[in-house]
Amino acid sequence: MKEDLKQVWDLDSVFSGGSGSTELKAYFQETEQSLTELTENVNRFTDQPAKITNTEFAELVEHIRIARVHIGEIGAFISCLLAQDVTDKEAKLLAGRRSSLAAQFGKLITNFDLALAEIPEQRWGELLEDPSIKPITFILNEHRDQAKDKLPAEQEALLKDLSVDGYHAWGEMYNNIVGKISIPWDDHSLSVEQVTNKLSDSNREVREKAFEKLEQAWFKETDLFTDTLNHLAGFRVQTYAHRGWGDVLKEPLSYNRMSKQTLTTMWDTITANKPAFYDYLQRKADLFGIEKLDWFDLEAPISTETKTVDYQTAAKTIVAQFSKFSERMAKFSKRAFEESWIEAEDRSGKRPGGFCTSFPKSKQTRIFMTYAGSASNVATLAHELGHGYHQHVMDELDVLNQDYAMNVAETASTLAEMIVADAAVKEASSKEEKIALLEDKIQRSIAFFMNIHARFLFETRFYEARKEGYVSTDQLNQLMEEAQKEAYGDQLASYHPTFWASKLHFHITGVPFYNFPYTFGYLFSLGIYAYAQENQADFSSFYDELLKDTGRMTAEQLAEKHLQVNLEEPTFWQNAIDLCVKDVETFLMLTK
Repeated sequence: MKEDLKQVWDLDSVFSGGSGSTELKAYFQETEQSLTELTENVNRFTDQPAKITNTEFAELVEHIRIARVHIGEIGAFISCLLAQDVTDKEAKLLAGRRSSLAAQFGKLITNFDLALAEIPEQRWGELLEDPSIKPITFILNEHRDQAKDKLPAEQEALLKDLSVDGYHAWGEMYNNIVGKISIPWDDHSLSVEQVTNKLSDSNREVREKAFEKLEQAWFKETDLFTDTLNHLAGFRVQTYAHRGWGDVLKEPLSYNRMSKQTLTTMWDTITANKPAFYDYLQRKADLFGIEKLDWFDLEAPISTETKTVDYQTAAKTIVAQFSKFSERMAKFSKRAFEESWIEAEDRSGKRPGGFCTSFPKSKQTRIFMTYAGSASNVATLAHELGHGYHQHVMDELDVLNQDYAMNVAETASTLAEMIVADAAVKEASSKEEKIALLEDKIQRSIAFFMNIHARFLFETRFYEARKEGYVSTDQLNQLMEEAQKEAYGDQLASYHPTFWASKLHFHITGVPFYNFPYTFGYLFSLGIYAYAQENQADFSSFYDELLKDTGRMTAEQLAEKHLQVNLEEPTFWQNAIDLCVKDVETFLMLTK
């Protein structure tokens, strides 16, 4: 590992020159040309879909691959530009152009899908037997089946067109508002993410101050955020109504390739096990010398001597721990650090949160976060590298088989996070350090079982309310606080009613219900981690093969094939939760 790792990413190796890149401009033109060619092919196909020859169909699919790679490359680059500097006006203009191209591509795919549904079963089976098509049978069948649930082509095309300046524009509006928020702190100003990092400060006064500052910032903009959230949801609700979809979970479940029974079983099993985690919350409050934890105490370390980890050390630790499970995973992560694929600098002007994005043409990854040296920052870094490795493995496959859903994407990331966190606990040099690291690990269980559950409860109820009309700021606050009280078993002294305004995930247009997949991924990764403990020698190849199937199987099929478990029954979920409960039991014993 190099001794002088940079915390600012290198984008020039993809397109040099940032938002003014001439290379990017040329690639935009290539993309537009690929879409023109695709349009001609799709139009010919939709005229008489049943008469397309095997050769013509293979050529059409190849044009889809080409356009998809172009759109993905541009989208990833512009996402990076917007994240690193929220004031980059040129990047915002490029984002608008990107959205138009993405909408055009989306419309063509919709027309393609609807035409697939018109092909008679016998002819469809013949097309799938073609050697160039057979490897992507799952994804083509999925597109064909989903098309049967949609509106006629003209109406779906209209939805795509209107979404650019309607649906997606509201999501961009939210990002623009958040990007302009500057929070005064002592004699200077901080970004939202910089203040959010202070919620894990060991000093309770600092945490409370940070929480109050954030609350003030969100409250100041709640009317605008109420508008963005209502209009986003309104677009979805109307779209679902016109398609005849009565359940707001139909799209997110379909997107995540999982059944409603699996989702229900997961939440029911979690809820049944929550009392064990109430004991942890109470013990943490006792250690703080307070009756009950406040919201701003949830991410706080129990030790007043906060241990910070410099970026170089974090990198070495992550690579070393990954190597114990998969040399290939460690090698990928080492490359990401050394080739500056990670934007981690702690500075203002960046968007909040963290993400991993991949470039399908360049076959590179970029990770974005704000690194301040906390244990949670190290976890986030490992988490995003897990995402990057997932895509790295998928790069070997047909691009159309790389479309894996969020729930299994979060499996790869949380497994990477778990590897690092668990190793830290096991290698602790003292009882005090072990307690602190174990508590940090348990915090993740609390987040996935309670915080994410609150988001799910809130969003489910909000969408039902939105069907009846506009939901006011006061109603949103009430729904949020009620969801938090239920999810946390009313174990806290105070809650965060404006959380709906502060969380980007509620305002993301690309993925509906950006919540339960995190919990699924966490528990599913525990099952994979348990396998790793018992099968260390062949874990690397086992894991790579599982990851490769994430874009061509349902969640239930993936679990059955690789772990021999049924996700619609509680046994798997209970076994995974038991591992988390053991952490709590150990913590309670060590803190008597």
